[in-house]
Amino acid sequence: MLDREQVTAASRALVQHWRDGSKFDALETRLRPQSRADGYAVQAVLESQSLGKLFGWKIAATSEAGQKHINVAGPLAGRIMSDTVIADGGTASMKGNAMRVGEPEFCFRMGHDLAPRPTPYSVDEVLAAVDTLHPAIEIPDSRFTDFASAGEAQLIADNACAHLFVLGAATSANWRAMDLVEERPQITLRGERYLGHGKNVLGDPRIALAWLANELRGLGITLRTGEVVTTGTCHPPLPIHAGDHFAADFGALGKVSVRFA
Repeated sequence: MLDREQVTAASRALVQHWRDGSKFDALETRLRPQSRADGYAVQAVLESQSLGKLFGWKIAATSEAGQKHINVAGPLAGRIMSDTVIADGGTASMKGNAMRVGEPEFCFRMGHDLAPRPTPYSVDEVLAAVDTLHPAIEIPDSRFTDFASAGEAQLIADNACAHLFVLGAATSANWRAMDLVEERPQITLRGERYLGHGKNVLGDPRIALAWLANELRGLGITLRTGEVVTTGTCHPPLPIHAGDHFAADFGALGKVSVRFA
């Protein structure tokens, strides 16, 4: 287990690469997290070193395609900081982005706190704490040159590959009455159309949301009112290039888009 000095040093190294837009092979051996707990400890310090405030949470690798993309066996939680959020229809810089993919996602904004407790939250309990549902686009990246070989613990320390995030408007549809598993968002990119599928998100975006709430519960972290949770891509990560326009149409749930420069 890393001690406090090692956790701080590991976080400082990751933050420096984040700010410089640079990559590196791995954290030096003495600073390298060996467990999920170590990884989350490093990630927690990233929050205090960020230029922004905590905006919400992301889940990496909720789909089989996402897990293969970064070579992990299951989901990872990461922080979305306010200085990484781009307005719907805005422009995202490609500077320093090596992963170069866009991901259409179902995103929930919390209406009530979910504090840590001894027993897991059920899906229904977590949904009861939600205020609104939004279409969203995540633009992940890693500080590691070869993110596919970095391993689970280092990727958690690397904020679960959080980079940039686009939040669409809250839907006016009665989403609670809809089967999100069978929602099929349409993504338009470089003149091509792709169909996402709600079932790609841990089988159900609502299950992914509950997973995040319980992951934080296990870490002793409160999921707070106003924070968003973006639940992972509903389509295999789509390659993006400077000049692209990435648009995701979630039908009755709304639309969201971003350009890349």
